[in-house]
Amino acid sequence: MTYSFETLSPADFEDLVRDLVGRHLGVRFEAFGPGPDGGVDGRHATGDEMVILQAKHYRLSDMAALTRAMKKERGAINRLDPDRYILATSRPLTPDNKAALAEIIGLSSLRSIDDIFGCEDLNGLLRKYPEIERSHVKLWLSGAGMLDRVLNAASHNFTTITQQEIEAKLKVYAENPSFKSGRDILESQRVLIISGPPGVGKTTLAEMLCYAYIAEEWELIAIRNLEEGFARIDDSKRQIFFFDDFLGRIALDERALSTQDSDLARFISRVRRTPGARFILTTRAYIYEQARLFSEALSDTKLNVSRYVLDVGIYTRRIRARILYNHLVVAGIPEAHIAALIDQKAIKKIVDHKHYNPRIIQFMTEADRVADTDPAGYPKAFLDTLKDPDLIWDKAFRTHITRRSQHLLIALFLMSEHGSEIDDLDEVFAGIHPVLCVKFGVPYDPKDFEGALRTVEGSFIVISGTMVRFVNPSVRDYLARYLSDKALLSVLADGVPTLRSARNLFDHFMKQPDPTNEGISTFVSRFVRLCERFVAVEVWKRIPGETYRSRMYELPNSDRMDLLVNWWRLSNAEPFITAAQTIADRGRAVLSAWEDGRKLPEILAGLRAAQALGEPTPSELIDAVQAGVSGLLATDLDPDDITRILAAADEHEGSLPPELFAEIEGATHRMMEELPDNLGHLDSESTLEDWGKTIETLAARFDADSLVVERAHAALNHRTLQLRETEADDIEANFTGSTDIPSDKFDDAALASLFGSLGASTTAIIAEEGDDELGDRDDLPF
Repeated sequence: MTYSFETLSPADFEDLVRDLVGRHLGVRFEAFGPGPDGGVDGRHATGDEMVILQAKHYRLSDMAALTRAMKKERGAINRLDPDRYILATSRPLTPDNKAALAEIIGLSSLRSIDDIFGCEDLNGLLRKYPEIERSHVKLWLSGAGMLDRVLNAASHNFTTITQQEIEAKLKVYAENPSFKSGRDILESQRVLIISGPPGVGKTTLAEMLCYAYIAEEWELIAIRNLEEGFARIDDSKRQIFFFDDFLGRIALDERALSTQDSDLARFISRVRRTPGARFILTTRAYIYEQARLFSEALSDTKLNVSRYVLDVGIYTRRIRARILYNHLVVAGIPEAHIAALIDQKAIKKIVDHKHYNPRIIQFMTEADRVADTDPAGYPKAFLDTLKDPDLIWDKAFRTHITRRSQHLLIALFLMSEHGSEIDDLDEVFAGIHPVLCVKFGVPYDPKDFEGALRTVEGSFIVISGTMVRFVNPSVRDYLARYLSDKALLSVLADGVPTLRSARNLFDHFMKQPDPTNEGISTFVSRFVRLCERFVAVEVWKRIPGETYRSRMYELPNSDRMDLLVNWWRLSNAEPFITAAQTIADRGRAVLSAWEDGRKLPEILAGLRAAQALGEPTPSELIDAVQAGVSGLLATDLDPDDITRILAAADEHEGSLPPELFAEIEGATHRMMEELPDNLGHLDSESTLEDWGKTIETLAARFDADSLVVERAHAALNHRTLQLRETEADDIEANFTGSTDIPSDKFDDAALASLFGSLGASTTAIIAEEGDDELGDRDDLPF
């Protein structure tokens, strides 16, 4: 593979040259920053000998430009008087080019013409030392074959991404120790949880790791829930699963975690036992810490989740500077804006800012943002945004987009935190948009949805196939703060058309400060109009063009009953309890163990407990829910189904009738007897192993017949042997990430040297001690 080095910034190129030439010569070069460095990018000194290495990233410049630059360097070379001088450039060089450069450098410093390395020479060294290639991930992923693989996989998993967009991501990415640390955790544990504050680059790191695995021909599967993971994992393939912002609620509670908790533990365990599987999750640090308070799985010492966690919340000064530098270079920020940052001494203030955040760096170097800001005001706007990160979205939301676009973003906020199908988003938008427009006297049009979708795509949302999601979690966080007016939430309650959006709106309303019983009752009563939908709408919707596939569309029926009972108690509105009774009366016809097995015993226990305390609770509803649980237990269940129902029943044992546990026991015996005939569809060795352990546990609890248990285990073992013939080998990833990270000593001189390559004097870059954040502009040079 031949590289042009175009994806590397000058600083990245110097890192590569130091490693590559150092490996070739068997020496270690001391690193110096780019820019006005006195002619030194790398130095190696032993005894009385000094070797100087200089890198010139002139790929897009002609030979004349490189010649002029080397003539300027001649004085520095003479002053340094090295025993050996080595030049490396990204430009292709002919023998005549090398001869011309050698004459400029001088034979007293240049040991031979072979100490001038051009593009072809560097590629030859990369072929000779492939471990250097694999350690410089930005370079490795930029190769044509690798990039094609990444583009194909990313376009199916992330968004309608282009090759140029992936290349831009590679260019601005600042390689740091987190990449290798993440890679090492993945290879040793097979699971990686990337945790950190909002905007510090969790998703970027996860995507870079995913790209690296894709380049080695792993299949990427980006999932939005754990059910997708269980459905897609295949022991015969090498797969990398990616779950972005997996605890993506702004505030977690026990209900929010109850449906993910044990499933997360099971899926982690599943991946851990699958040689060809890797699992990357990202989460905001404060959400992860809050989740541990509620989650048995996340706090379980047996699972020991902490060994999978990589905290990326802290960047060294060197990495902060490199991130800013890369964005300024790659974004093509106009010279006038860069000059203003330097002249007003803002570079140091940005890099050292207590609220430094890569997301803000990216935001403030986007072309449209820069175009809207005059050069003289750019430094102050940059620092103001660091001081108040809400400015990122607030100005854009309030002044840059139309009402219809604002309403679309609000509609998406009311959907799942992981995004929405376009059709479902259209449905919610069609419900709230007219109501908001009428309320605030704004005209609206039937084509507003299509227009709004086009307007905010790329800036606030991304579209991948038929899915829409926020461009990053900070948009959702901003909207959560924006939607704090109870009067506005009440208007939305009059318009939300779906059960999911109504529940999400209710949850958000309950998080607002100082709710009163009367206020809650009035708010909840606005949802009475949805009672018919609770009863009539299907849980699943057929996927267009897919004869045998459906997707979950609305709330499962057990969630509906739970929500209706809660709203009835909060409002005393009879239509709610009537709708709950109607659903419960349908029983087995509308319930399933997978959707409702965990929730139904909880509902039954809650109703019985309330009745025991003397709270008004319809006995017929209790009877119907209990009949629903019994109906589920009479269906064909697998070990996971029974475990799900039993775990919920055990948790509420004191409020459940003894006969329910007898029915669970009967369902368990029947499942074990029928298991040998129900394994043909399973293609996961680890699932079979899990079922074997579950059967042991259930057999001990319910005193199962030993012969029945023995036959069940024999069937599981037979199916396992069949699957092992197609199991993927446990192959370690070949890429490594950089193992030679420069020391964290990165003083003001190094900072000035780095940004000096942008054309500044070093003294202009470093702010004087005691300067405020451009608040007093009188003593700034203009």
